[in-house]
Amino acid sequence: MSSTPLTHLSASGVAVWLDDLSRPLLTSGGLADLVRERSVVGVTTNPTIFAGAISGSDAYDADLRALAREGVSVDAAITRLTTDDVRAALDVLAPVLEATGGQDGRVSIEVDPRLAHDTEGTVAQAAELARTIDRPGLLVKIPATVEGLDAITRTIAAGISVNVTLIFSIERYRAVIDAYLTGLERAHAAGHDLANLRSVASFFVSRVDTAVDPLIDASDDPRAAGLRGTIALANARRAYQVHLETLASERWTALAALGAHPQRPLWASTGVKDPALPDTLYVDALVADGTVNTMPRATLEAVADHGTTHDDATDTITPAIEDALDRLALLRDIGVDLDAVTDTLEREGVAKFAASWEDLLATVATSLSPTASQEDTP
Repeated sequence: MSSTPLTHLSASGVAVWLDDLSRPLLTSGGLADLVRERSVVGVTTNPTIFAGAISGSDAYDADLRALAREGVSVDAAITRLTTDDVRAALDVLAPVLEATGGQDGRVSIEVDPRLAHDTEGTVAQAAELARTIDRPGLLVKIPATVEGLDAITRTIAAGISVNVTLIFSIERYRAVIDAYLTGLERAHAAGHDLANLRSVASFFVSRVDTAVDPLIDASDDPRAAGLRGTIALANARRAYQVHLETLASERWTALAALGAHPQRPLWASTGVKDPALPDTLYVDALVADGTVNTMPRATLEAVADHGTTHDDATDTITPAIEDALDRLALLRDIGVDLDAVTDTLEREGVAKFAASWEDLLATVATSLSPTASQEDTP
């Protein structure tokens, strides 16, 4: 394959994942094409993606009519549809899983977003999803709420790989790392082979700029203007520094000796929302070995077409960490409280996914109604 921005990302140690999944993408062979032609080695999903896929396509209609005839509940129908799609995607990516020794070829599915503040419910559903999908490449997504932290530890301890999602702040990221390491320690104590466990920490990027830039614009400090469109990257680069610090710790060294794999930082929310910024910004500027970048389809195609990574730029994070720290310090100096912003973003993220799930419930409930199921009757 000739060198392209996406192949360069892969060669630089960045795993290219797709932040999208739908039945048409699977049945058309589109996902297989992306693996072959766009260096895609993993897939992430979330409640909003599933809501859009199921409500926006007739590809699920036959299954919905069959489920209606079976008399299943709305929740059971959604579980059936979403887990079937994830299982099929994992089958497409099985060769990648084998070729990478389990590092990639991964597909994520999130626990019901209504459980974001329910530790026990999250742990139970994570185990249920793992049993239902029954594929080694599965990552169960658990939000990094306070209640989610113990659920992360307990799920890892049970031998289930986890994608920790909705991480916005450095403080919460540190807590996520601790939850993962504690889970590994407990998994080892329980007799699990740590080599079989994988995790990524999904650190959200673009939403930070969307929330911070208006506060920067409102500042009368003359230094503020230079911060616009830069804080999301600074926050992510600081997170990568924390990741490197973890890998240098005695605690990690001991776990690595037992066969554990690092929890890779995953850059999520990488679609640029400000049209004044380059549409490949959150990919080109976050290149470093041992990371994952999950992209919506439009961002993936933009990077393939005009991404600015080059063969001589294999790391665009570590050389910029000092600048990132300076920018975060200046943000504090001009009076913007990033911690307050990220707290709000977490609450909004949980609420957005829950709202998408409620919309999906309503859509599927309509499809499962007696009138809808009779439309397929001769």
